[in-house]
Amino acid sequence: MRKVIFTISFFVLVLSLHAQRTVTGRIVESGTNDGVIGASIMVYKGQGTDIKTYVPTLKGTVTDIDGKYELSLEPDENAFTITYVGFVSQTIFVTAESTYNIGLKADTKLLEEVVVVGYGTQRKVDVTGATSSVKGAELAKQPVLTATQALQGKAAGVQIISSGEPGSSPIVRVRGVSSAIAGTATLFVVDGILTDDISNINTNDIVSMDILKDASSTAIYGARGANGVIIITTKKGASGAMTINYNTTVGYKNATDLVQMANSSEYANYVGQATGNSVTNPGFSTDWYDQILRGAWYQSHGLSLSGGSDKMTYFLSGGYIEDQGIVIDNKFRRLNLRTNLDFKINKMVKTGIITNFSNINNKTVNLGTAYNNAYRAAPIIQAKENGRYGNTSSYQNVGNPILDIENNNARSYGNRIQATGYLEVKPLDWITLRSSMGGELVSYSDKNYNYRFLNDEVTFLTAGGNQLNPKSNLSVFKDNYFRWVWDNTVTFNKKIDAHTFTLLVGSTAEEYTAENIRAFRQDVPADKNLWYIGTGDANTSTNGGGGEKWTRSAYLSRLNYNFDDRFLFTGTMRYDGSSRLSKDNRWGFFPSVGAGWVLTNESFLKDVNYLDNLKLRASWGKVGNDRVPTDAFVVTLEPNQNYPFGGGLAVPGSAITQIKDPNLKWEITEELDFGLDFGFLKNRLTGEIGYYTKTAKDLLINVNVPSVVGDADGLVLTNAASIKNTGLEIAANYRSVAKKNFSYSIGGNATFNKNKVIGLNGGQPILDGGIGAGQQYTTKTDNGQEVGSFYVLQVLGVFQTDEEVLAYTTTDGKAIQPASIAGDFKYQDTNGDGVIDDLDRVFVGSYQPKVYYGANFTVSYRNFDFSLDLYGNAGNQVYNGKKAFRQQAEDNIEKDVAYNRWSRGSGIQDEPGANSGNQPASTYFVESGDFIRINNVSLSYNLPQQMIERLKMSSARVFITSQNLFTLKKYSGFTAELPGDPTRSGIELNAYPTSRTIGGGINVSF
Repeated sequence: MRKVIFTISFFVLVLSLHAQRTVTGRIVESGTNDGVIGASIMVYKGQGTDIKTYVPTLKGTVTDIDGKYELSLEPDENAFTITYVGFVSQTIFVTAESTYNIGLKADTKLLEEVVVVGYGTQRKVDVTGATSSVKGAELAKQPVLTATQALQGKAAGVQIISSGEPGSSPIVRVRGVSSAIAGTATLFVVDGILTDDISNINTNDIVSMDILKDASSTAIYGARGANGVIIITTKKGASGAMTINYNTTVGYKNATDLVQMANSSEYANYVGQATGNSVTNPGFSTDWYDQILRGAWYQSHGLSLSGGSDKMTYFLSGGYIEDQGIVIDNKFRRLNLRTNLDFKINKMVKTGIITNFSNINNKTVNLGTAYNNAYRAAPIIQAKENGRYGNTSSYQNVGNPILDIENNNARSYGNRIQATGYLEVKPLDWITLRSSMGGELVSYSDKNYNYRFLNDEVTFLTAGGNQLNPKSNLSVFKDNYFRWVWDNTVTFNKKIDAHTFTLLVGSTAEEYTAENIRAFRQDVPADKNLWYIGTGDANTSTNGGGGEKWTRSAYLSRLNYNFDDRFLFTGTMRYDGSSRLSKDNRWGFFPSVGAGWVLTNESFLKDVNYLDNLKLRASWGKVGNDRVPTDAFVVTLEPNQNYPFGGGLAVPGSAITQIKDPNLKWEITEELDFGLDFGFLKNRLTGEIGYYTKTAKDLLINVNVPSVVGDADGLVLTNAASIKNTGLEIAANYRSVAKKNFSYSIGGNATFNKNKVIGLNGGQPILDGGIGAGQQYTTKTDNGQEVGSFYVLQVLGVFQTDEEVLAYTTTDGKAIQPASIAGDFKYQDTNGDGVIDDLDRVFVGSYQPKVYYGANFTVSYRNFDFSLDLYGNAGNQVYNGKKAFRQQAEDNIEKDVAYNRWSRGSGIQDEPGANSGNQPASTYFVESGDFIRINNVSLSYNLPQQMIERLKMSSARVFITSQNLFTLKKYSGFTAELPGDPTRSGIELNAYPTSRTIGGGINVSF
């Protein structure tokens, strides 16, 4: 019996060994004998020569230092794929042969690289407009809340300004500021859904972000294209076995670049000199920023499932992010769920649905007040002890920053659903009919409760002062909106010999409806379960609300023509209608044309071996902006106006108090663009150079009208102003040849932009940027200047002696600053009238940088990958508003001021002597906004293939990462990155502190 068992076992073993096949070979770069090191090989199960019918296995390998590989294949494992960055992937079907030597072809022409454009896609080589594309994998590396933050520094012509506050959305500016009053938000198109905000999108779900920058590219979006368009494509499933992916990042955040404030000893010395009164040093120093800031944990988790068949594919994902925030009591949470389904009904018909749900829960903080008070609060006051607060207000009329935050309980809740369904029919190979319907439903609510407290010894360590809230109060705000978009297009694609035509025609309709309500009451109980408006005192009730509704409709067409892959032409037309404008001006026509010449496909460059791609392109186009208030042209009656008849009692009634311009029309942006795209050394060195001039006309501006016409403020909103942006964009990337398990890449981009108001045409200059403390405005948008230019007094130096004060006179001997003393600033009498006032202000630059740039560097060695991203800008100014807000002698000062202030005999010219604040807006508060920052550093390790197979995985990666690791800046404040409206950007008054994140995580697939 044993002999029988042994004999059977022997034959089974022999048969199994005979069934297994060993396949070997070498992968080289086509045309050479150079082995391709680290090429990925994946084994597939199946029969035949259609890889789509095969199923991927967990089996695979990578080529060694000589490009060699070896595979052991089961009988049903009959194919394998070879992939490597920069080369065309290949699929090999296994026959009776045991050796397969393969030459990988470099992806030299990049002809098949596709970019997403409005309502379709194009080969990159066919694009005649200015576009940039960023892969989702590059964005997902960074531990940030939104993909917009991750985009910073990765695309020329795109400026991202982020506050870093959890739950906030960064500002995106494409090729400068093109409007002063109307909306400046960039349009996002997420799987066909139009939106202004993508804070609800999970970055891990994104395949690519394609940025349309010039008018030729954005004209297809008409009224929405003036500020640039960013098209986001999310992941979809692929036919084959189900793939499961899990990724997680956990990190720790802390505030960086904190301003060092004076301690008690330094403070006492300064205030004593400023007031002439001695200040007692209590023996301790309160660091108020240390009291309200903290280290905080950040975590994100993502799980996705994808797969399908030749009839249906799916991608399902869920994501969770939690950011504690570096300010005490702050906490942000977001949940994401996504479903992307595609169905192939038959050869002619496809359909699908995409849905995304997000829920946010944000515990916000009263940072505006608290951060300002932390800068001013005296260090000689104790912060908090045994539940009672130090009474800063009784000493210096400044609130205790900790109480500012802890007395307030503010929460924001939001649910957001986006969905798109499409039907695509292809009756002929060259005709595609597509209809898609998308919708977005958003519901937000804010609830803000302020606890009751008095200025007694129950609350404070010492009673007194004016920081108190004798009555609790609750404010509630709810906002709901719904938007739908319906697109219908027909695409004709035909090739006749060397002529290729693609014609798109279609229509689109959009409707937006919003409604909001707000309510306020006092004496609401402190029990959280009773935080409802109805529980408060009805006699203190304040209610309000509003809403809007608008529609858009458009007809669009685009023709792409390609002759012999040498000459390219694109023509776009869009006829747009908007209910935001009056009937006479409701419709606008937005055309564009673009042309390209691919020189490398000409015979005179065919033999230039080092040159792989050289394309000249030029484009011109017009786009519109209708983002004006929906009632901007509608005259309305103001109720509750009193009018006395015949000198008697006033009779209540209604009156027109605001004159409206019934002829408001589109803001129009016209742009001319020239570009050169290039690729050298088998496209290892690629890049582009672009020049643009963009003029925005008929911009909204307020114009003075005589008071006799009955307008309350004497201003009427109308189309009058013009703004011009001119710029140069440069981008380049180099990818090395892989040698001995080592490869690297380096890239960068820079944008030089000049912004200028070229005509107000009777419109009034916009004064903005008021910070309080007597500084009602700090910026002025006027003819010949940049939008939001700082407009302040020019500091000439510091009066060194009282005699210098008396000697500062006009030509006729009149003292210009008679009230000043030695140690005060000396201001320029610009208009020469002998008086320092607002008429002496001068323009000293703006927040808009002359250049902004990004750089990236990656290194791969064996299973290790390292990446480094830089971002910065130069040539702009920022305004130190927190320093300017100092209002009294008892307010604290920065440590640098305490040590470097003027004193008699010091000769110091850039820092005044000890003073009590309340200084006018001047160049003293204007500083350089130049900075360069290490945006992200990441180091990852890909687990070896043998280990992955043992763990039954298809891939596994562990990594460590750091966001905002280091910033080099000239500005003395917290951060030079200060978002805001165009006419008041760059002012640091209560900015959210910059944080550094250091973390790590894993990414595994099954």
